[in-house]
Amino acid sequence: MRRPSLIISAFFCALANIACVEGPARAATATATVSANNVKPLLLARVQDLNFGTITLGPGIWSNATVSVSQAGALSCINANLSCTGAVAAATYNVQGSNQQTVRISCPNFVLTNQSDPTQTLALTTNAPASVLLTNSGFPGVNFSIGGSVTLNSTTSGGTYLGTFNVTVDYQ
Repeated sequence: MRRPSLIISAFFCALANIACVEGPARAATATATVSANNVKPLLLARVQDLNFGTITLGPGIWSNATVSVSQAGALSCINANLSCTGAVAAATYNVQGSNQQTVRISCPNFVLTNQSDPTQTLALTTNAPASVLLTNSGFPGVNFSIGGSVTLNSTTSGGTYLGTFNVTVDYQ
């Protein structure tokens, strides 16, 4: 009687070994598309400086009078405590690169310093386009303008305020 159980045991052992044996590995192949977009390096040049003209402060005690120059170069000086005269201009830059590429523009706010008293400053808030589309490759490039605004108070010291700001461009 031991024979049938031996045969059954051998059968299950053989079945277990067959289930565990793996066949040869099969290779798989897939394809991928490769692309590269070659663009020219960006060139950035200053064409014109930002200029608020001359701002004359009125008498009395007052605050929060804002003067701004738009990206189009339009002056806004509508506070009764201020008088604005003289040449006004938005800053203008020229960027060159590859045709039909979008270029991001970054221009952080900065501080203007009174040239007669360096302890006196004005905060300038910039107004720049977020991006421009290059409509040609290389020269002549595309011009864009940056405006800004300053806020004055009756206690703002007189004098010429100057500053420089960094403009950064990169492909989007």
